[in-house]
Amino acid sequence: MTRLIALIILVIPGIVSAYGVKLMRDAIFSELSNPFSSIWIQFLFGFLIFLAGVFFIGGFIYRRDKKRKKVTKRLGRKRCTDYN
Repeated sequence: MTRLIALIILVIPGIVSAYGVKLMRDAIFSELSNPFSSIWIQFLFGFLIFLAGVFFIGGFIYRRDKKRKKVTKRLGRKRCTDYN
């Protein structure tokens, strides 16, 4: 059951990112979608929701790997414990 929930959590941002790519593609080929009044606003909105979806998926995977101790030391936060 938890794997199904995790899959759903990853599929929804994937669909949002795919819709962002579609909006950017339509803006490049001058196809204006209904709620937008300008091509560049459509492209910008598509780019923003594409980035939001990618960052969500990346953060989800990073957090899961960090919880399972699979993240290398160079990606972790540096802590200064030596006060000389």
